[in-house]
Amino acid sequence: MVDKRDYDEDDVRSRPPRSTRPRTKDRPDYTKAEQAFVIAVDRGRTTCLFEDKNDLIITAMKSRELGKKSVVVGDMVGVVGDLSGSEGSLARIVTVAPRKSALTRTVDDAAELERMIVANVDQMAIVLAAANPEPRHGFVDRALVVAFDQGIKPIIIVTKCDLADGKEFLSAYDDLEIEIYKTKRGDDLTAIRGALANKRTVLLGHSGVGKSTLVNALVEKADRATGIVNEVTGRGRHTSSSALALRLDSGDGWIIDTPGVRSFGVAHVDNKRVIGAFNEFAEAIEHCPTNCSHDEEACALNHWDLDEKSKARLTSLRRLMTSE
Repeated sequence: MVDKRDYDEDDVRSRPPRSTRPRTKDRPDYTKAEQAFVIAVDRGRTTCLFEDKNDLIITAMKSRELGKKSVVVGDMVGVVGDLSGSEGSLARIVTVAPRKSALTRTVDDAAELERMIVANVDQMAIVLAAANPEPRHGFVDRALVVAFDQGIKPIIIVTKCDLADGKEFLSAYDDLEIEIYKTKRGDDLTAIRGALANKRTVLLGHSGVGKSTLVNALVEKADRATGIVNEVTGRGRHTSSSALALRLDSGDGWIIDTPGVRSFGVAHVDNKRVIGAFNEFAEAIEHCPTNCSHDEEACALNHWDLDEKSKARLTSLRRLMTSE
């Protein structure tokens, strides 16, 4: 026992700070995580589908180990925990498989802040109305730029063709050889179903163009809310609040319905990758100056021997890449 007279601070036993404790090398083992397909993400809760378990649907949340890594519709994820799918159960997403494609848009051009919309899609269906609201080249052009950048096949679906034919508007895309499908309410959708078969297709469009109506026609149990166009602004009202993957009634493909977008920024996209998606320009691009924007006098494409069709395609591509 220490005499009170001889007691000093050296006699005090203190715990070492946490930072000096040896860190364990053990890490969680997720080799047995079950693979699932993300079909919806809403307010921190993710809906996952196990196609190999009779389409079992569970709810999960992202684990802390993933950090800031986002989880979006279309992702293939590794899930652990309660996989019963019973009411109130909650599993954990612990891994996200590498993505073959990612559809992103710039939400702040100044900061070049990107927001991922969906992942792992084969095809982008740009949905626009022939009228009410009027179609806009700027939106379609920017969507095409992202599609070409990510290697996603673009198609255009024009709704409300009973109000206008949209022929003049669509002529701007003739040289790009993009498949175009026209429809109106109550139409036979056989051609569109054929274009969507055996693919994962994201539907992208402004509010009010009839996207949800189209989804309800393609998927009987979709029950997506539909809205109307404001007569004053000419814009539609948001009816879908989050992206949702739905299996086609034919069972041979998926469509991903997304909320209507007001703008679609492309500040994050490198124009070199966009034009590089067109094989006929590959040889010429090799002779371009370093950091060529492909829209300047020194660009090799200006002096290359291109046939008339390729020249027209190049003009269209440059218009896309400079669209604002």
